[in-house]
Amino acid sequence: MKLKYIFCGITSTLLLSITSCSLDKDPVDTYSDVTEGVTDSGKEAVFKDKAAVESHMLSMYNQMRDRQEHWYLDLLLIAESHSDNAYAGTTGAEVVPFETNSIEGSSSVIARDWDRYLEDMARANLLICNIDNVPGMTSAERQTYVAQSKIFRAMILFDMVRLWGDIPVVTEIGDDITAENIEEVYEQYFPSQMDEADVYRQIEEDLLDAVISAPDNNANDKTLFTKSVARTLLAKMYAEKPLRNYAKVIQYCDAVTADGFELVSDFSDLFALNDAGTDVRMRNTKESILEAQFSTANGNWVTWMYGRDLANWNNNFTWAKWITPSRDLIKLFEDEGDNIRFNESVVYYACTWSNYYPSDNYPFMYKCRSAYNSLIKFRYADVLLLKAEALIMQDSPNLIAAAVIIDQIRERAGLRPLTNAAKSSQESMLTALLKERRLELAFEGQRWFDLVRHDKVEEVMNAVYAKDSGRKPQAYPFNKDSYRLPIPQSVIDSNDKIQQNPGY
Repeated sequence: MKLKYIFCGITSTLLLSITSCSLDKDPVDTYSDVTEGVTDSGKEAVFKDKAAVESHMLSMYNQMRDRQEHWYLDLLLIAESHSDNAYAGTTGAEVVPFETNSIEGSSSVIARDWDRYLEDMARANLLICNIDNVPGMTSAERQTYVAQSKIFRAMILFDMVRLWGDIPVVTEIGDDITAENIEEVYEQYFPSQMDEADVYRQIEEDLLDAVISAPDNNANDKTLFTKSVARTLLAKMYAEKPLRNYAKVIQYCDAVTADGFELVSDFSDLFALNDAGTDVRMRNTKESILEAQFSTANGNWVTWMYGRDLANWNNNFTWAKWITPSRDLIKLFEDEGDNIRFNESVVYYACTWSNYYPSDNYPFMYKCRSAYNSLIKFRYADVLLLKAEALIMQDSPNLIAAAVIIDQIRERAGLRPLTNAAKSSQESMLTALLKERRLELAFEGQRWFDLVRHDKVEEVMNAVYAKDSGRKPQAYPFNKDSYRLPIPQSVIDSNDKIQQNPGY
């Protein structure tokens, strides 16, 4: 008897089978953990034909649309409320620690994210490792599907490594466990952590392979894992410390530009509804690189967590929302006179709670404002500002070229160019760059990672509690250990090869 099924669901580290368990030991033509049936020749197969591969590929794309908690909802909580951009928003124990710097391994948010990322990784691995056995497919078709799957896996690993550092990385499918091999195979289901630098090398390998055969950018469909998505991820990856290479950041940012991306002229086109309030104004803008899209028949639910759903005014507006814009961020918008981006980022409503502000004039994050808004994972403004960052931080800084890029972003926001003082040194330009990224990308899941990437966490976060009167008290000072989140305690308890991050 195959014992693989006994281990389904035992632990979140069970990466190598897909998400549900089957009691059908010998399936013929229905999906299970082991097989989708048999080929025409009678051979057992995970994917019995091209249609099965296409269905599985669709399931990966549907992850971007249907399971938003980890890659969007919780990532925003971490990047915004764990930084100076926002407060937790509610008084719930699951979110307040991100504001007060008291996150522990028992966090239900952290555990949920870890599990979901590993399930996604398993889904990608299933296709990558089994597509060569599928009949009726050309070599080019196989390569295209594998490329998209590797981009998906690289996205997962990039999120995970920036959150936790050393993580388990599995690129194979575990063997079936039998009574005879249980001791040998059991170890495959409880892998060790990989060093952070090696995780980045796996991301690099996946993306360099994928960029060859992935689909080209499609101006009419920004939901696809394309060459442009791979190039964007390569640019972002090379900006991170373990494999930092500013020349390659610039190279891949330029490659994204060559793919045809531009800034939209009207910033509100990225987030606004149509005049009737019945749908978003635009999808697939020339600035969007990857987004999850929702129709009037299939809306996203995460807007319930942030504020009002403008497509249904009173829908789920009876309880305090996550990610409340901070006074510190609002003041920055005001000091800059940045009304265009402020009006697309923050909105005020009357509500029934007063956790951080008076209930009759309460601010909410605004970039996800209806059930029909696309959830934008990557957009071109981020890429442009990454190029400016690389120009500033490379061994021979090109501050003039960096200023041109930042001024391009500022011009769209109706702001004056950078001052001569801002352009006077590498340090002042980095300050200007980080400020611009904060204003441009507020509530898009970037701020915390910007602070970590430039070792600014202690400097910024230990000071913000004193100057921002609305923040809940800081539980612990930020230090180098704060740059990584705790690994879920449940994972450590079930796998003795996983070690907790320092400081937790």
